[in-house]
Amino acid sequence: MEKVNLTIPAGEIVVFVGPSGCGKTTTLKMINRLIEPSEGSILINGEDVTTRKPTELRRTIGYVIQGGGPLPHLSVKDNIALVPKLLKWPKDRIVARVDELLDLVGLDPETYRDRYPRELSGGQQQRVGVARGLAADPPVILMDEPFGAVAPIARQRLQDELLSLQEELHKTIVIVTHDIDEAVKLGDRILVLGERARIARYDVPVNVLGSRASDYVSDFVGSGSKLKQLSLLRVGDVGTVEHPTAVIGEDAATVVDRIRQAGEKSVIILDERGRPATGSGSGRWTACPPCPSRRSN
Repeated sequence: MEKVNLTIPAGEIVVFVGPSGCGKTTTLKMINRLIEPSEGSILINGEDVTTRKPTELRRTIGYVIQGGGPLPHLSVKDNIALVPKLLKWPKDRIVARVDELLDLVGLDPETYRDRYPRELSGGQQQRVGVARGLAADPPVILMDEPFGAVAPIARQRLQDELLSLQEELHKTIVIVTHDIDEAVKLGDRILVLGERARIARYDVPVNVLGSRASDYVSDFVGSGSKLKQLSLLRVGDVGTVEHPTAVIGEDAATVVDRIRQAGEKSVIILDERGRPATGSGSGRWTACPPCPSRRSN
């Protein structure tokens, strides 16, 4: 592996993406020391991870793997409670936390807490895996191909739920995926890795998609990059135009004056509830000299 040098901002989702064998998972696992770094340092909140015992470190970092990885001999509640029990949380706190997390990931506690993994679908197992990763309220969560083993429709739903959770929780999340579309959807930033974990690009999604810095990044992103960029646009980025309005029955001269002051030639007619009026006797009014106003179709 080449030296990897990057900063992951607190509270953001950073996605590691690249072809198979490029070192995505190896890089991820060095963060919680499932793989020991041979040199350099990895800092979390300014503290070098190698100064802590590996088991203690891992109890403070959430870890979600492909398929969720629930232990088959444990019930859903016991899977989620695994780390809190190791941290010796009080029993009543653990019970409350399990129910809270099941509700958070969209699984009814009464229905699912006593079930076993074999009684769950792939998507439900993945939800349990996410809940287990969140159980001890860790500041950092690592996710290794978390949605790779579920059907496409369930995958999209789980991605949406993760984004909704992140809006509420503001965790620092590092995700490994080989899917550039998933990276664009989930990531605040995307790390594109080449061979031997060489950093090919590390930037926000819109810049990665528009990158012409190297043929490697352009080829990996693919020919549909412009369409992917459009999917990132928000209404606020596009901008809106304030258009003059009038209420049905309002004085025509006042409305015409409002149109001209706004530098427009027409006005939108609103009903009594402030909505664009529809039906007979409604529509858009256009002001033009010498007549004070007229209704146009």
